[in-house]
Amino acid sequence: MNEELDAGVSSLSRTVRCEGQELHIDIYEDGEGQWLLAVTNQNGVTTHWFDPFSTEQLALGAAMKAIREEGLAGFGMEQPYGNSFH
Repeated sequence: MNEELDAGVSSLSRTVRCEGQELHIDIYEDGEGQWLLAVTNQNGVTTHWFDPFSTEQLALGAAMKAIREEGLAGFGMEQPYGNSFH
């Protein structure tokens, strides 16, 4: 991988299984000291959170909470999450 491109990607980014399918959790820097969060399903549909997180751990926690509460159905549309999962 290109080190320069991956410099802002959190080491907490990961792939998890939910209901037999993979969800890719991407946590990356926004260039202003905050962390952005996106979850992509196996079909390539990405759900982005509107607001940045102050830490990468908070971003991961929000993703895991959403996956637990919403299941795979919560990640089938291209609709951003609001503040409800922070």
